[in-house]
Amino acid sequence: MTKKILTLLLMVPAAMLAQSKGQITSEFLFPAETVHNHSSSIVELKDGRLMVTWYRGSGERTADDVTVEASFLAKNAMNWTPRITIADTPGFPDTNPVLWVDPQQRLWLFWGLVIANEWHTSLLKFQRADKGELPFNWSDSIILKPVNIAEKTKAVFGSIDSDRARGVIARAEDKYFSRMGWFTRTHPIVLPNGRYLVPLYSDGYSFGLMALSDDQGKTWYASEPIVGFGGIQPAVVVRKSGELVAYLRDNGPPPKRVQVAYSKDNGMSWTNAEDTEVPNSGTSVDVVALKDGRWLMVNNDTEKGRNSLAVSLSEDEGRTWKWMRHLEREPAGEYHYPSVIQTRDGWIHVSYSHFSGERNKMQSIKHARFNTEWVMEGDPK
Repeated sequence: MTKKILTLLLMVPAAMLAQSKGQITSEFLFPAETVHNHSSSIVELKDGRLMVTWYRGSGERTADDVTVEASFLAKNAMNWTPRITIADTPGFPDTNPVLWVDPQQRLWLFWGLVIANEWHTSLLKFQRADKGELPFNWSDSIILKPVNIAEKTKAVFGSIDSDRARGVIARAEDKYFSRMGWFTRTHPIVLPNGRYLVPLYSDGYSFGLMALSDDQGKTWYASEPIVGFGGIQPAVVVRKSGELVAYLRDNGPPPKRVQVAYSKDNGMSWTNAEDTEVPNSGTSVDVVALKDGRWLMVNNDTEKGRNSLAVSLSEDEGRTWKWMRHLEREPAGEYHYPSVIQTRDGWIHVSYSHFSGERNKMQSIKHARFNTEWVMEGDPK
């Protein structure tokens, strides 16, 4: 090795050398237990700590003991802190929590408070910590009026002669039903024009929706819904052109595919949800835009089951997915509901539900950290 090359290598930061090859680490936030632990969300706090939240209880919407929990991982630490409760409405299930750190470094928690043990009765709640860390100092509800929901629903379902189609139209025409039941699953984003966008969905319709704010979260209003056949839990990314792309879970009929919808007016109106070529077994998908311009998707890449969890990379803003590698792929078990971020140091972090054991009763939340080189290497042969 020449003296010049050696000098150049010594000038390269250690962090860059560490990421020169594919690397991954993973661990559980807590030992698996028979209590239901599901639907996590991960963020990086302003001090570099990771924070993960999820809901925990004896069930989901039909169990009234469900609370929102959280755990933290300090920078360079090996173990997550013991869980703490950060939202609990006594006698009601608190579900699908989502964390977000906005451009002002305020920490937000959004979640669905299930009023009558049915998903479509959920009330969208939030708490905010203006100092960027706990405790929260502000809490409220977000109540929305979806724009043109009856008109868009009729346009898609009006020509279908079935009880389900007529039922969906009737719900869209019902003011109370159309304004309840919208809640979170994926991270909010800030659009290039400064608009805050919180992706929402309703199991009452299997539609997506966006909560929008043009005053940094002081007030909120609704977009048009993303109408289709089973498209829920949108994850939104922005193309360099300004076009918004929403990727949705497929709760509709076969073929089971990740669905997609587009917006050209900063999230106010949306195309109908349509199938892509990416398989999806009817479970949550997450997509983020990385610092280098590539997009990363985490998804259950099968048409049936939740035992295969894949990470994919796109270099053309989601038009194709060139690289793919599995975080989990086992005959049994369920590995699902991923939440994805890229931290300031460039690493990618995913938290997800990990169910194992007999009848998948042993449940925990798992965290994985990896670089893009690890994805590009593909699955071991």
